[in-house]
Amino acid sequence: MNLFEAIILAIIEGITEFLPVSSTGHMIVASSFFGIAHEDFTKLFTIVIQLGTIMSVIVLYFKRFFQSLDFYFKLFVAFIPAVILGLLFSDSIDSLLENPITVAVSLIIGGFLLLKVDDWFGDEDGTEISYLTALKIGFFQCLAMIPGVSRSGASIVGGMTQKLSRTVAAEFSFFLAIPTMLGATVKKSYDYYKAGFELTSDQVNLLIIGNVVGFIVALIAIKSFITYLSKHGFKIFGYYRIVAGALILFIHFFIQKLTII
Repeated sequence: MNLFEAIILAIIEGITEFLPVSSTGHMIVASSFFGIAHEDFTKLFTIVIQLGTIMSVIVLYFKRFFQSLDFYFKLFVAFIPAVILGLLFSDSIDSLLENPITVAVSLIIGGFLLLKVDDWFGDEDGTEISYLTALKIGFFQCLAMIPGVSRSGASIVGGMTQKLSRTVAAEFSFFLAIPTMLGATVKKSYDYYKAGFELTSDQVNLLIIGNVVGFIVALIAIKSFITYLSKHGFKIFGYYRIVAGALILFIHFFIQKLTII
């Protein structure tokens, strides 16, 4: 991975992490296009730079982190399903992370679902998140273990099924990203070193740059997304997913195979 590739991947991560379009899916396709998706450092990079994006949540919602302990307990409850399923199906998930076709199909299916979400659930005005609601949102988040599904999209829709407003569901999804991404980063880093790999000074610099770029871009993306979502809903993201998924399939089968070699 070179500097240009690292910056492009970080921009993609910053833009897509909190949008219902699947950041992992987009980075899989981009890294496949660059021909670096098979590299162990690339797999580590795409996880670790999520630390930069979650820092943007902490900065934007700084005061909200001084709520009661009840708030943190609910985040922990919502995080539990991802921990359990992530440990149980780690190898299967890693194999899916190397398949752009899985991403494309997931994007298209998810796109059609997002076109109907507003009709199915509307924009409720619920603001109270119970422990049971938090747990249910946590299970919805686990759907994003399939590349292309979108962690934020799954957890936001999960919140809407519990009659939360789009804004409240989105903000809880942002908060839930913090323990989820932190846990994923710790596990991926441990696996990387356990496999006998060591970071070079150049790789460390790429990780630092990636986190900084991801942080800055995510700040802008979150504020823009919340404003748009509260006014217009999900349809534009549904259309985008369908077009993006179809384009990936077209490129893969008719122009350039996005294989991991």
